[in-house]
Amino acid sequence: MKIKSNNRFWRWHFFGALFMAPLLITLTLSGIGYLFYTNVENVIYKDLFFGNSPETYQLTIDEGISLVKHENKGFEVSKIMIMDEPYNTRLSLISENGEERYVFLDEHNEIAGVQNPKFTYANILRNLHSSLFVGGTVVNYLVELAACWAIFLLITGIYMTMKSRALHRPKKPTRRIGLKRNHAWIGVVITIPMIILIFTGLPWSAFMGDFIYSASQKHPSIGTPLLQQQSPTSDMSEVPWAVRKEEPPTSGTDKADSKPDPHANHGGSGKMPGMDMGNDGILVEKLLWKARDADIEKPYSIIYPSSTDGVFTVSTASNTGVTGLDVSPAEEMTAYFDQYSGDLISKVGYDDYGILAKWFTWGIPLHEGHLFGWPNKLLNLVVCLAFLLLIFRGFQMWFARKQKGHLSAPPKADRPVTIGFAVLLVILGVLMPLFGLSVLLILIIEGILHLTRKNKKPASAGK
Repeated sequence: MKIKSNNRFWRWHFFGALFMAPLLITLTLSGIGYLFYTNVENVIYKDLFFGNSPETYQLTIDEGISLVKHENKGFEVSKIMIMDEPYNTRLSLISENGEERYVFLDEHNEIAGVQNPKFTYANILRNLHSSLFVGGTVVNYLVELAACWAIFLLITGIYMTMKSRALHRPKKPTRRIGLKRNHAWIGVVITIPMIILIFTGLPWSAFMGDFIYSASQKHPSIGTPLLQQQSPTSDMSEVPWAVRKEEPPTSGTDKADSKPDPHANHGGSGKMPGMDMGNDGILVEKLLWKARDADIEKPYSIIYPSSTDGVFTVSTASNTGVTGLDVSPAEEMTAYFDQYSGDLISKVGYDDYGILAKWFTWGIPLHEGHLFGWPNKLLNLVVCLAFLLLIFRGFQMWFARKQKGHLSAPPKADRPVTIGFAVLLVILGVLMPLFGLSVLLILIIEGILHLTRKNKKPASAGK
């Protein structure tokens, strides 16, 4: 009778697991692969990250950038990653048609190698984990939906475990009972860490991620601070999550005629590397000195101005997705420098974030496995492997009772919807709107099927 009282939980749990298991397995395996992307890339890209060019003539970084542009016609430099030793400097290039390319400069600022971003280990795993290589709104929503349903499966699993007393040692153990007990124990142990892992990954999701970011922007007291100089609009992953989608401050102009100061470069000649704006901008070498004066330490990224009144954006971040570029969340900082004078315009640090932004600044590297070094990676690995075992045990339980030629789904509930079940769906639907929408869709479909069956019964009886 205990099982019957759980029929509705069991049935939703069964079908949720059946439909979402392939996606959950894919997400978990790709997540495991991504945990170790820095370790893998340090080995397979050793020559690019740490190697040297055959050329040993010492160039300035601006001369190195000019060399890169000469060797890569049709491309412009959009970002520079100034790495800490022993990593080489990495330039991100982009062409007019959107093609990207990475170029590495060694300690002499000579070209150490070129890389196609599409086929790097980190980017491949990231694309698989977030968009299944397909991308697009529908696929991104599907990935997020799988994560939301994983939380539902974990919670309903805990409920059924406690209700059926599955953790107790049976007097007459059977294989099926043993599988059920093993499945229950794994679920109890990993539910909390798995839910934390899922929720710390949701800021990057398509639906809920945008909602979280919008809330962070609209409520600066708990999210991203409002500044006189707004942080840049950018989809570059090197910019910290908390300051990623705002309008950039503008470089200094003469207040009388609103034109750039022609002497702002203090004698610097030539156009700014990577830009063709018709104005003299500061040399990158000078910008590095300005960053040093502003107490900005390596590693950090430099994003080029996107317009004539744009700024250089220099940032350190805890969730860059670039090997060798991450820092501790408390060290996150984004600074904006005038592209003509190089003067520091404004600076946004971790201490300026609201509680929501701070939470996800710590949560994302926890999710990615590099918040506290190897222990973080190993903890995430154990949780992910246990989750895969949980799924495997669930399928074993199904096959142990499955009749040949039948789905052997849990029987339909013979009682009205309980208040507890309804409250659970409402709470999860509010916390995870995409999950709520999927539940509404299921209820609509079930309602239509119920009415269809109901209308067919009288006709069948008449025959």
